[in-house]
Amino acid sequence: MPEFKLAMTTLFWVGERSNAENNFIPNHESYWDQDWQTSYGGVDDPEHRNGYWPAGFRPKENAFYVALPYGEFTDADRLKTSALRIPWYRSGLSPLLKNRWVQIRWNALSCFAQLQDVGPCGEDDFDFVFGKATMPRNAFGARAGLDVSPAVRHYLGMTHNELTYWRFADETDVPGGPWTETVTTSGNNR
Repeated sequence: MPEFKLAMTTLFWVGERSNAENNFIPNHESYWDQDWQTSYGGVDDPEHRNGYWPAGFRPKENAFYVALPYGEFTDADRLKTSALRIPWYRSGLSPLLKNRWVQIRWNALSCFAQLQDVGPCGEDDFDFVFGKATMPRNAFGARAGLDVSPAVRHYLGMTHNELTYWRFADETDVPGGPWTETVTTSGNNR
């Protein structure tokens, strides 16, 4: 597996409204799914929980999700040249990044989540996500390099923005846990 990277980690969620705290980026859609809130099954409210799950409904997609600041498409929906350097790239592989597994460590705990959005506050930071850069380009707010879902935050016991370690994980290296109860398999819906 690749080496862990250190990143300031912030909370985000499906259905999060846009405001100054999140640089006015709404989360009813994601980089890969224009109907993310509908696909997920509702708003993943971090304040109203039933354990790892949102209260009031069982999500149709994995509640353990993250965002990293790189997306593989240009504004014209063509594959970025840099995407050809993604370690698992191969022609015709779709989706290329969506649904990829990421391992997150904080203190002595470790959990796994699927990549479901791009951010925080950027979608072209290849060097941080795949290269040797140790800090993200993000200059907004906490200068975060990783966004995590309420389920990830709850599992790890985080209560505020924290420095965590993250890395990509192959599906075969993902152990069973609450993150494998519902695995997201949907493709791109841009």
